[in-house]
Amino acid sequence: MTSALLVVTEHGYWGEECTTPLTELDEAGVDVTVATPSGAAPEVDPVSVDPDEVGEETAERVLEVHENDERLNDPEPVAEQSADDYDAVVLPGGHGTVWDVNQDRHARALLRDAVEGEDGLGVVICHAVGILAHTRTSDGSFLVDGRDVTGFPNAWEADIVDENDVMHDGRKLPYWVEDEVEAAGGNWDAELDAETSVTVDGDLITVRGPESSEAGARTLLEELRTAPAAD
Repeated sequence: MTSALLVVTEHGYWGEECTTPLTELDEAGVDVTVATPSGAAPEVDPVSVDPDEVGEETAERVLEVHENDERLNDPEPVAEQSADDYDAVVLPGGHGTVWDVNQDRHARALLRDAVEGEDGLGVVICHAVGILAHTRTSDGSFLVDGRDVTGFPNAWEADIVDENDVMHDGRKLPYWVEDEVEAAGGNWDAELDAETSVTVDGDLITVRGPESSEAGARTLLEELRTAPAAD
Protein backbone atom coordinates (compact mmCIF):
# COMPACT_ATOMS: atom_id res chain seq x y z
CA MET A 1 0.00 0.00 0.00
CA THR A 2 1.28 3.46 -0.89
CA SER A 3 2.17 5.47 2.21
CA ALA A 4 3.03 9.03 3.16
CA LEU A 5 4.35 10.80 6.25
CA LEU A 6 3.14 14.31 7.08
CA VAL A 7 5.60 16.24 9.25
CA VAL A 8 3.58 19.03 10.86
CA THR A 9 4.74 22.02 12.91
CA GLU A 10 3.47 22.20 16.48
CA HIS A 11 3.58 26.00 16.49
CA GLY A 12 0.92 26.92 13.96
CA TYR A 13 0.45 25.04 10.70
CA TRP A 14 -1.51 26.74 7.96
CA GLY A 15 -4.78 24.85 7.91
CA GLU A 16 -5.36 24.34 4.21
CA GLU A 17 -1.74 23.36 3.58
CA CYS A 18 -2.03 20.42 5.96
CA THR A 19 -5.63 19.28 5.72
CA THR A 20 -5.82 19.43 1.90
CA PRO A 21 -2.98 16.98 1.22
CA LEU A 22 -4.15 14.86 4.17
CA THR A 23 -7.67 14.47 2.81
CA GLU A 24 -6.56 14.16 -0.83
CA LEU A 25 -4.16 11.36 0.07
CA ASP A 26 -6.85 9.66 2.18
CA GLU A 27 -9.32 9.77 -0.70
CA ALA A 28 -6.70 8.26 -3.01
CA GLY A 29 -6.20 5.33 -0.66
CA VAL A 30 -2.77 6.39 0.59
CA ASP A 31 -1.87 5.30 4.13
CA VAL A 32 -1.00 8.55 5.94
CA THR A 33 0.95 8.92 9.19
CA VAL A 34 1.25 12.30 10.96
CA ALA A 35 4.34 13.26 12.96
CA THR A 36 5.40 16.39 14.85
CA PRO A 37 8.83 17.29 16.26
CA SER A 38 8.02 16.19 19.83
CA GLY A 39 4.97 14.05 19.18
CA ALA A 40 2.66 16.69 20.67
CA ALA A 41 -0.58 17.62 18.92
CA PRO A 42 -0.02 20.54 16.53
CA GLU A 43 -1.65 23.92 16.78
CA VAL A 44 -3.37 25.39 13.75
CA ASP A 45 -2.61 29.00 12.83
CA PRO A 46 -5.74 30.89 13.98
CA VAL A 47 -5.61 33.14 10.93
CA SER A 48 -5.93 30.08 8.69
CA VAL A 49 -9.28 29.18 10.29
CA ASP A 50 -10.66 32.71 10.48
CA PRO A 51 -13.71 32.90 8.18
CA ASP A 52 -12.98 36.57 7.49
CA GLU A 53 -9.51 35.62 6.18
CA VAL A 54 -10.07 32.31 4.37
CA GLY A 55 -13.83 32.09 3.92
CA GLU A 56 -16.40 30.13 5.93
CA GLU A 57 -16.18 26.98 3.81
CA THR A 58 -12.42 26.64 4.14
CA ALA A 59 -12.45 27.51 7.84
CA GLU A 60 -15.12 24.90 8.60
CA ARG A 61 -13.41 22.23 6.51
CA VAL A 62 -10.03 22.78 8.16
CA LEU A 63 -11.45 22.85 11.70
CA GLU A 64 -13.38 19.64 11.08
CA VAL A 65 -10.15 17.82 10.21
CA HIS A 66 -8.07 19.58 12.87
CA GLU A 67 -10.46 18.74 15.68
CA ASN A 68 -11.46 15.22 14.67
CA ASP A 69 -8.60 13.54 12.83
CA GLU A 70 -6.99 11.09 15.29
CA ARG A 71 -3.64 11.30 13.50
CA LEU A 72 -3.43 15.06 14.08
CA ASN A 73 -4.62 14.74 17.66
CA ASP A 74 -2.15 11.98 18.52
CA PRO A 75 0.84 12.26 16.17
CA GLU A 76 4.07 10.30 16.18
CA PRO A 77 7.43 11.85 17.16
CA VAL A 78 9.48 12.81 14.13
CA ALA A 79 12.64 11.21 15.55
CA GLU A 80 10.99 7.78 15.47
CA GLN A 81 10.26 7.93 11.74
CA SER A 82 12.28 6.64 8.76
CA ALA A 83 11.87 7.82 5.19
CA ASP A 84 12.45 4.22 4.07
CA ASP A 85 9.02 3.33 5.45
CA TYR A 86 7.17 5.81 3.23
CA ASP A 87 6.73 6.60 -0.43
CA ALA A 88 6.56 10.33 0.32
CA VAL A 89 7.53 12.70 3.11
CA VAL A 90 5.29 15.79 3.10
CA LEU A 91 5.99 18.97 5.08
CA PRO A 92 2.96 21.32 5.26
CA GLY A 93 3.69 24.98 5.80
CA GLY A 94 2.71 27.73 8.16
CA HIS A 95 4.90 30.27 9.94
CA GLY A 96 5.28 27.79 12.79
CA THR A 97 7.68 25.70 10.69
CA VAL A 98 10.43 28.31 11.00
CA TRP A 99 10.59 27.65 14.75
CA ASP A 100 10.56 23.86 14.81
CA VAL A 101 10.31 21.66 11.71
CA ASN A 102 12.75 23.63 9.58
CA GLN A 103 15.31 23.53 12.39
CA ASP A 104 14.74 19.90 13.35
CA ARG A 105 17.62 17.60 12.41
CA HIS A 106 15.34 14.57 12.23
CA ALA A 107 12.91 16.33 9.91
CA ARG A 108 15.81 17.40 7.70
CA ALA A 109 17.11 13.83 7.62
CA LEU A 110 13.67 12.57 6.62
CA LEU A 111 13.51 15.03 3.72
CA ARG A 112 17.09 14.28 2.65
CA ASP A 113 16.55 10.54 2.68
CA ALA A 114 13.25 10.82 0.81
CA VAL A 115 14.79 12.90 -1.97
CA GLU A 116 18.11 11.03 -2.15
CA GLY A 117 16.55 7.58 -2.00
CA GLU A 118 15.68 5.58 -5.08
CA ASP A 119 11.94 5.37 -4.38
CA GLY A 120 10.85 8.27 -2.19
CA LEU A 121 9.50 11.75 -2.82
CA GLY A 122 9.90 14.89 -0.72
CA VAL A 123 7.18 17.56 -0.69
CA VAL A 124 7.58 20.94 1.03
CA ILE A 125 4.88 23.58 1.15
CA CYS A 126 5.00 27.34 1.69
CA HIS A 127 7.12 28.28 4.76
CA ALA A 128 8.26 24.68 5.12
CA VAL A 129 10.31 25.26 1.96
CA GLY A 130 12.67 27.07 4.35
CA ILE A 131 13.90 23.67 5.53
CA LEU A 132 15.81 23.46 2.27
CA ALA A 133 18.10 26.23 3.52
CA HIS A 134 19.16 23.91 6.36
CA THR A 135 19.13 20.47 4.71
CA ARG A 136 22.32 18.97 3.34
CA THR A 137 22.90 15.91 1.21
CA SER A 138 24.98 12.95 2.33
CA ASP A 139 28.08 14.58 0.83
CA GLY A 140 27.53 17.83 2.75
CA SER A 141 26.20 20.04 -0.05
CA PHE A 142 22.85 21.79 0.19
CA LEU A 143 20.00 19.59 -1.00
CA VAL A 144 18.43 22.53 -2.84
CA ASP A 145 21.61 23.62 -4.62
CA GLY A 146 20.88 23.83 -8.34
CA ARG A 147 17.25 22.73 -7.99
CA ASP A 148 14.22 24.65 -9.26
CA VAL A 149 11.89 25.54 -6.39
CA THR A 150 8.90 27.63 -5.43
CA GLY A 151 7.74 28.66 -1.96
CA PHE A 152 6.47 31.52 0.17
CA PRO A 153 7.85 34.67 -1.52
CA ASN A 154 9.37 37.81 -0.02
CA ALA A 155 6.69 39.88 -1.72
CA TRP A 156 4.05 38.22 0.45
CA GLU A 157 6.14 38.20 3.62
CA ALA A 158 6.57 41.95 3.39
CA ASP A 159 2.80 42.34 3.82
CA ILE A 160 2.78 40.24 7.00
CA VAL A 161 5.67 41.47 9.15
CA ASP A 162 6.46 45.00 10.26
CA GLU A 163 9.72 46.89 9.68
CA ASN A 164 11.36 44.82 12.44
CA ASP A 165 10.12 41.50 11.03
CA VAL A 166 7.62 41.16 13.88
CA MET A 167 4.41 39.31 13.08
CA HIS A 168 0.86 40.21 14.14
CA ASP A 169 1.10 37.83 17.10
CA GLY A 170 4.28 39.46 18.43
CA ARG A 171 6.74 36.79 17.27
CA LYS A 172 9.81 37.95 15.36
CA LEU A 173 10.32 36.09 12.12
CA PRO A 174 13.91 34.76 12.21
CA TYR A 175 14.36 34.59 8.44
CA TRP A 176 12.58 34.97 5.12
CA VAL A 177 12.23 31.73 3.17
CA GLU A 178 13.07 33.09 -0.27
CA ASP A 179 16.30 34.72 0.91
CA GLU A 180 17.55 31.62 2.73
CA VAL A 181 16.73 29.15 -0.04
CA GLU A 182 18.37 31.30 -2.68
CA ALA A 183 21.46 31.63 -0.48
CA ALA A 184 21.62 27.82 -0.33
CA GLY A 185 21.71 27.67 -4.14
CA GLY A 186 18.06 27.12 -5.02
CA ASN A 187 16.73 28.41 -8.35
CA TRP A 188 13.79 30.35 -6.93
CA ASP A 189 10.67 31.20 -8.92
CA ALA A 190 7.42 31.64 -6.99
CA GLU A 191 5.56 32.42 -10.23
CA LEU A 192 3.81 35.42 -8.75
CA ASP A 193 1.72 36.01 -11.88
CA ALA A 194 0.22 32.50 -11.69
CA GLU A 195 -2.78 31.47 -9.55
CA THR A 196 -0.93 28.38 -8.33
CA SER A 197 2.72 27.39 -8.23
CA VAL A 198 4.02 23.83 -7.92
CA THR A 199 7.53 22.88 -9.01
CA VAL A 200 8.87 19.36 -9.54
CA ASP A 201 12.62 18.86 -9.70
CA GLY A 202 13.52 15.19 -9.58
CA ASP A 203 12.17 13.70 -6.35
CA LEU A 204 11.57 17.13 -4.79
CA ILE A 205 8.19 18.85 -5.05
CA THR A 206 7.78 22.40 -3.77
CA VAL A 207 4.48 24.24 -3.35
CA ARG A 208 4.12 28.03 -3.06
CA GLY A 209 1.29 28.51 -0.55
CA PRO A 210 -2.33 27.86 0.52
CA GLU A 211 -3.95 28.40 -2.86
CA SER A 212 -1.57 25.85 -4.37
CA SER A 213 -2.32 23.14 -1.78
CA GLU A 214 -4.76 21.20 -3.96
CA ALA A 215 -2.51 21.42 -7.02
CA GLY A 216 0.42 20.28 -4.90
CA ALA A 217 -1.51 17.29 -3.55
CA ARG A 218 -2.60 16.26 -7.02
CA THR A 219 0.94 16.62 -8.33
CA LEU A 220 2.16 14.38 -5.52
CA LEU A 221 -0.47 11.77 -6.37
CA GLU A 222 0.54 11.87 -10.04
CA GLU A 223 4.20 11.37 -9.09
CA LEU A 224 3.31 8.53 -6.71
CA ARG A 225 1.47 6.72 -9.48
CA THR A 226 4.60 6.68 -11.62
CA ALA A 227 7.02 5.77 -8.79
CA PRO A 228 7.69 2.32 -7.28
CA ALA A 229 6.16 1.78 -3.84
CA ALA A 230 8.34 1.65 -0.73
CA ASP A 231 9.04 -1.77 0.77
